[in-house]
Amino acid sequence: MSNKLPRDTGISFFEKYLTLWVLLCMAVGILIGVYVPIIPNFLSQFEYANVSIPVAILIWLMIYPMMLKVDFNSIKKVGQNPRGLIITWVSNWLIKPFTMYLIAIFFFYVVYRSFLPRELAREYLAGAVLLGAAPCTAMVFVWSHLTKGNPAYTLVQVATNDLIILVAFVPIVGLLLGISGITIAWMTLFLSVILFVVIPLSAGWLSRIVITHRRGADYFEHTFIPKFSNITITGLLLTLIIIFSFQGQMIVNNPVNIFLIAIPLVIQTFLIFFIAYLWAKVWRLPHDIASPAGLIGASNFFELAVAVAISIFGLSSGATLATVVGVLVEVPVMLTLVKIANRTKGWFPAKVA
Repeated sequence: MSNKLPRDTGISFFEKYLTLWVLLCMAVGILIGVYVPIIPNFLSQFEYANVSIPVAILIWLMIYPMMLKVDFNSIKKVGQNPRGLIITWVSNWLIKPFTMYLIAIFFFYVVYRSFLPRELAREYLAGAVLLGAAPCTAMVFVWSHLTKGNPAYTLVQVATNDLIILVAFVPIVGLLLGISGITIAWMTLFLSVILFVVIPLSAGWLSRIVITHRRGADYFEHTFIPKFSNITITGLLLTLIIIFSFQGQMIVNNPVNIFLIAIPLVIQTFLIFFIAYLWAKVWRLPHDIASPAGLIGASNFFELAVAVAISIFGLSSGATLATVVGVLVEVPVMLTLVKIANRTKGWFPAKVA
C-alpha cells in the first residue's frame, strides 16, 4: 500500500475556479432551458426507473475517478490513533445530518416562511438533507494536502467513511425526510446508492487491484489516476448544464432562491468544521490529523447528493437545485476553512500528547 497521495493533490486550475465554472454552466443551462427547451424535453425521454440515463452516465464519469483514490488497504491502520477517526465518524454521521436538518428547517420553514412556498421549502429541505448525509470523499485529499494533513491517515478516514456511506446513508435520509413528511420511493433510494456508490466503489477497488498487480502501485497512483483528473470535472460541468436547463425557467422567475439556499448550507459548513476541529483541539490531536477531521465533515459528497436528488425528485425539482447550490458554494467556503486551519496550527501539538 502506498501511504502517499498522488503527486498532483494540490488543487487544480479547474478545482480552484469551480465556482466560476458552475456559474458559467448555470448561465448556459438557463439559456438552453429558456430559449431552446427542445433539448431538455428531448433528454427527458431517456429515463429508467426515474433515473435520467444521460445524467447517470455523466455522474459515473464523476464518481469512478474519485473512487480510484480510495485504498481500502488503509483500513488496516484503523487502530492507529483512533481518536481522530472517532471525531470523523461522530461528526459526520451522528451530528452533521441532524444539524443540517435543523438549520434547513429553521431557514426554509421559519425565516423564509413569508415568501417561500411551503412545497418549495420542502423540496429545498430534502436537498439539504441529502447534502448533510453525504460527507466528502475524494476532495478531502485536496483539502488535506493544502493543510499538510497526514496522507496515510486521510486515506483511512476516507476509506472508512465510504464504507459507512453504504450502510448509513439510506436510513439517515429516510429518517429525516420521513419525519418531515416528505414521501420518497425507497427502492429508488436504494437503487441510487447501488448505482452511484456501490458500483463505482467496486469498480475503483477492482481497478486498483488489477492495475496494481500488473503495473505496480507507483504506476497506478502517479500515472493511471491522473489520467482521469479532467474527466471528473468535465462530467460535473456537463451534468450541471443539463440540470440548469431543466431548472432554467424556475431560476429566471426566482433568482434570489439561489442565495436563500446558500445561506443555511454555508452556516452548516462552518459549524461542522469547528465542531470537529475544536474537538480535536480539546483532545490534543496533532494538526495533521485535526485538519482533515474537520474538513471531511465540512465538505460534501455533492456528486452523490445530486445523483440521488435527480433520481428521487427529478431534474427540475427544488431538491436537485439545493444540491447544486451545494456545488456552487463548496470551493470558496472550503478554501476559507483551509486558510483558517493553516493559520491556527499553533493551537495543536506537533505530536500526540
